[in-house]
Amino acid sequence: MRAATLRRLLNLWPPFLCNSIRVQNLSDDYTEAQVVLRLRPWNRNYVRTQFGGNLFAMTDPFWMLLVMHQLGGDYLVWDKAGAIDFVAPGRSDVHAHFRLQPRVVDELRAAAADGSKVLRWFETEVTTAEGEVIARVRKQLYVRLKQTRR
Repeated sequence: MRAATLRRLLNLWPPFLCNSIRVQNLSDDYTEAQVVLRLRPWNRNYVRTQFGGNLFAMTDPFWMLLVMHQLGGDYLVWDKAGAIDFVAPGRSDVHAHFRLQPRVVDELRAAAADGSKVLRWFETEVTTAEGEVIARVRKQLYVRLKQTRR
């Protein structure tokens, strides 16, 4: 699927659309994504800051999508685990930037070449427009070369 099409679909996906999460950019080669979470009256928490669930949701699918598209259809790629560290209250719109380095893709291919499962952590900072870190999100991916059926 073309990255532009996937970006449009993600922006219409109810968990993003209803919570003011917007994919601003998804590079054609699936090496980068930029996401914004707008602070709105309907997505604030009790103390009027960014709801933690939305901070996690805005980052949830991107490492898996980037790795999946970079590796291609011969690999299984799944989210295995996730964690979030809340650093500061989000009192404004927040942003997340994902960049998948080619060397990481090469390392995943090499580690999975013999059919072994590979577990790898990826980290993203959620920041304000000024660069203040609001949260750090970690996602662990499971990667394995698909087995051919005989």
